[in-house]
Amino acid sequence: MNTTSDDIVTENEPTQEALAASDINYSEITKNGLWSNNPALVQLLGLCPLLAVSGSVVNAIGLGLATLLVLIGSNIVVSLIRNIVSDAVKLPVFVMIIASFTTCTELLMRAYTFELYQILGIFIPLIVTNCAILGRADAFACKNKVIPSAIDGLMMGLGFLLVLVCIGAIREVFGAGTLFADMQLLFGEAARDWKITVLGDNYPGFLVAILPPGAFLVAGFLIAFKNMIDNYNEKRRLAAQPKKIIKGAKRVRTTGSIS
Repeated sequence: MNTTSDDIVTENEPTQEALAASDINYSEITKNGLWSNNPALVQLLGLCPLLAVSGSVVNAIGLGLATLLVLIGSNIVVSLIRNIVSDAVKLPVFVMIIASFTTCTELLMRAYTFELYQILGIFIPLIVTNCAILGRADAFACKNKVIPSAIDGLMMGLGFLLVLVCIGAIREVFGAGTLFADMQLLFGEAARDWKITVLGDNYPGFLVAILPPGAFLVAGFLIAFKNMIDNYNEKRRLAAQPKKIIKGAKRVRTTGSIS
């Protein structure tokens, strides 16, 4: 039997799958999802539901959990079929997978949190069109194994959920003067007493905070706050690096640079 050199693989030679697995950095995946590549603050994806239904914490948690479930499920399935589906039809297949998980999530909400489902309305089925979910399926899940893909979906979903909750909390406090109102819609009657009156019973409310312009303002301030933290950390990192010493004669130019 004749064999070519291309057919010979030594025992110690790692395969491409093994190399890909060794390159997975779970801390980097976590950091990307929660901070440095957050779908809402950095990628600016899924802004329509994020701004439309984040008028209270309970709405934000409901939509965030629904998006999180769809992200994890679709990432897992896309990773499982990544070597089966061709590039020519992968996007329609991804959309069908996302639509299936969205339908399952919608049915679960109709069964167990029907009042909250009615409040969120069309934005639950519109999860299918959320570019953050399709983007993770195409950019990460279809190129990596199941466990990294599941963790990527979890962290991206958590990042989206945390931003939703932050926006919802700020808008609820300034708009109605309360926090965690109507939590029984999601967690049952035991959560009815979770409501906190932050600004007093006589607070008249700030209408702009509840309306869509208030959502844009809060989201803009959150993005600016994140950028300030990133810039501060970058300046500290650069300041900690040793300064490069230029040897030889120096010439000061009109631009202020030394060469």
